Amino acid sequence: MSEQNPPSERAAPSGGDGAHELPVYAERVLDVAELIPEGRVMTYGDVAEWLAEGGPRQVGRVMALYGGAVPWWRVVRADGHLLPGHELRALEHYRAEGTPLREASRSTEGHLPRLDMRRARWDGGGTEAHT
Repeated sequence: MSEQNPPSERAAPSGGDGAHELPVYAERVLDVAELIPEGRVMTYGDVAEWLAEGGPRQVGRVMALYGGAVPWWRVVRADGHLLPGHELRALEHYRAEGTPLREASRSTEGHLPRLDMRRARWDGGGTEAHT
């Protein structure tokens, strides 16, 4: 998984024999990403736990391959660091949505803020579609 490439659009990669259907697990992960409200986030592990299937790495792989057409910036690392290679694009979304951030100290490399996970993390409450 290359962290330098932006998340792809929400479609399965196509091979030489035409288009493929999106894997069921990938579709489920993307559905959860779409449920996360503006200004809130879930970790890769939270999504896996919500689905009761897979783990953080599997969720991260789905987001890297297929997450471009969903709010990918709302599925994050548990430590609150912004996705390497996509920090500035994600930061634009977080600021536009009012996602709680922790401003970086001047000694922090790049001076990029982190997500305030205590305030930004969403537990999926208030939704009916827990799969």
